[in-house]
Amino acid sequence: MLDLTYTPRCRSLEAVINLYINERQAGDVTVLDLKGRLRVGGNTVAFHKSIRHLVLENKLLILLNLADVTYIDSCGLGEMVASQVSVENRGGKIKLVGLTETLRELLVVTRLLAVFDAYENEADAIQDFADHNPRIEKSPLAFV
Repeated sequence: MLDLTYTPRCRSLEAVINLYINERQAGDVTVLDLKGRLRVGGNTVAFHKSIRHLVLENKLLILLNLADVTYIDSCGLGEMVASQVSVENRGGKIKLVGLTETLRELLVVTRLLAVFDAYENEADAIQDFADHNPRIEKSPLAFV
């Protein structure tokens, strides 16, 4: 689990904003459970690095669980879209699950629900991934 704390100073008050990213596998699907705020600064950097590492490892079926995300700013949305493009260019897909009403409204207003497939529950999203055939080169089995 990646635990990133981003701490800006506000006069004499210190505000701590965390983004927690937990990676787990569900078959061929990599699930990233996000918790906290996805916003400008270190938080989007951590998200970017997580996606980049998954792409380098050829883990191209990614499900973002946003149930515990309380806030996404324009930088966070931009990073999500950039990640989707990077993953799709490699033959994969990013899907969303656990949208709160606020996040769903945000994605509707920004028209990003046309970019991402969103699901009510994780089982439906994982089942839909099973029907997706990424363009990942797999070596055929050979018997000698």
